[in-house]
Amino acid sequence: MTSRQEILSTIRQHLIPAATLPDLNRNWISYPDKPRQFADLVQSVGGRCVAVPNLAAAQADLAATDIAKKAKKVFSSVPGVGAGNVDLERVEDPHQLEDLDLAVLFGEFAVAENGAVWVTGQNLKQRVVYFITQHLVLVVARDQILDNMHQAYERLSFEQPGFGVFISGPSKTADIEQSLVIGAHGARSLTVYVTD
Repeated sequence: MTSRQEILSTIRQHLIPAATLPDLNRNWISYPDKPRQFADLVQSVGGRCVAVPNLAAAQADLAATDIAKKAKKVFSSVPGVGAGNVDLERVEDPHQLEDLDLAVLFGEFAVAENGAVWVTGQNLKQRVVYFITQHLVLVVARDQILDNMHQAYERLSFEQPGFGVFISGPSKTADIEQSLVIGAHGARSLTVYVTD
């Protein structure tokens, strides 16, 4: 018997018995003012959250920021928000986006419990845009803010292969010398516009 066979044989002898899954029908956390809770959490993790009545107001706020004023390469999939001058359909190699200054994209829904926004790669040729950009702007409808992650997982479906991720705040790490570094592995800033 080879060592590989011996290891696999030993593992098979010690299989863990099946366990009953826990009941998930509980009174999970909820908030009387989900948009306020969401905004507070986004800000607590280093992001910026702005409630706006519509996309025009989001554009007015964004245009007034130093980030937008200084941005040279901008991608926007949100009509009327961000002066987009990058066409992702023409980008064959994601490395061509290494100097992307600003990306403006829709978030499908948000979670008040942790300030996270669910985004997908649907209709987005280069999903790296969420992480390679210097500054990220997400737009989420107010009525798409959920209380907690249990509600969020109920919204997810995976009928076909794809890409999706929760984003909460700008990229950050405190692993090195326990010193917080913003923008360590991705966007240096995150702005979320919550629209009516």
